[in-house]
Amino acid sequence: MSTSPARTLHFTLAAAVIGVLTGIAAASFAVVLRSATVLRGDLIRWSHASSPLTAAVVIGLAAVATATAAWLVHRIEPHAEGSGIPRVEAVVEGRTEPGRPRILPVKYLGGLLSIGSGLALGREGPSVQMGGNIGVIVARAMGCTRDELRVLVAGGAAAGLATAFSAPIAGGVFVLEELLKRFDPRTTIATLVSSATGFASARVLFGLNTDFHLAPLAEPRLSQAPLVLAVGLLTGVAGALYNRLVMLGLRVADRSRIHVVVRALAIGAAVGTVAWFAPDLVGGGDLLTQRALLGEGTVLAVCGVLLARTILGVVSYAAAVPGGLFAPMLVLGTHLGLLVGLLGHRFMPGLAPEPAALALIGMAAFFASSVRAPVTGIILATEMTGSVVLLPPMLGACAIAMLVAMMMRSTPIYDALTERAALRAAENEAAQRAGLA
Repeated sequence: MSTSPARTLHFTLAAAVIGVLTGIAAASFAVVLRSATVLRGDLIRWSHASSPLTAAVVIGLAAVATATAAWLVHRIEPHAEGSGIPRVEAVVEGRTEPGRPRILPVKYLGGLLSIGSGLALGREGPSVQMGGNIGVIVARAMGCTRDELRVLVAGGAAAGLATAFSAPIAGGVFVLEELLKRFDPRTTIATLVSSATGFASARVLFGLNTDFHLAPLAEPRLSQAPLVLAVGLLTGVAGALYNRLVMLGLRVADRSRIHVVVRALAIGAAVGTVAWFAPDLVGGGDLLTQRALLGEGTVLAVCGVLLARTILGVVSYAAAVPGGLFAPMLVLGTHLGLLVGLLGHRFMPGLAPEPAALALIGMAAFFASSVRAPVTGIILATEMTGSVVLLPPMLGACAIAMLVAMMMRSTPIYDALTERAALRAAENEAAQRAGLA
């Protein structure tokens, strides 16, 4: 890429434009999704207050919404399926061509339908892919080179994550640590400028604030190290197992002869049924994460949430609809940490920190185990809660969780998804060649 001052200024301006547009798209996506979540809750309450037969309305709407999202992906834009982060990574690395502009509306509408219907998926994946797609559109409109385009796609991805979680530093660091795995001046400029402008535009236009709130936490003590170690070990094992379960669910779906839209219809109906009986269990899970960060819950209830959300997360991701993995990971990580905290208070009352503290540590450690991006996990947990007091134990727990996942030979989740996408592309190409032969 040219490094002349004029070219660098042009490149930086493009990164800023991408950030602003991504901030608007991702923030509006979050706002509309929250409205959809409220609407779903109102509908369920209406059903509970009416005849039991009205449960069919809740279940039917969830099924139709999920099936519609799957149809949009299957018929209009297959590259809008799932998280979208592996697709963005492939574009940035030059392993695939940039996506078409129609990814943007399909990802936006499909994500609203799938997550709004109650599937246990996150908004960050769609936000990242929408940001990357906006990066492609703006880079082409502003006459950027092919190399510049790939870097600006990374900038759009950073802005998408920054806006989705109100975490501008984590947005930039995630792209550098996970997507690019390198730090060079031009790339750093693009990611940080896009992340900052995306976050700023979302804050100014939509007033988005810190996602989660914590009560003031006490300074960690060395005597609490055994429980921090326990969180690291538990999240390390759980993160590795969760990755394998997600990939197993996708393999089962790939081998199924059921049409993708029919499968999504069935999954939506199943999730709608769960929503009718336990509304708080479905969706992105922000309410569950917030409760865990406040230390609320019993051992039995936390175990129930962990089991239910693991199953819901795996099944939801197999529906082949737009939706991410970050938010479901936060639910599992915080509840694993909370579980250790509750057990610690029961058996080691004099040594255990507040359960909320271990919930926050668990959030970062589970992310480190599953994604293998510990710096992003720590910064994300810190920015989303505004708490920095637990940084030392977070570092230790993340290191332990990563070590455990590596010893279990667990492939980082986005690497595994990238490998799956490459295999599917190769199989499709081979099938096309066989058809032409």
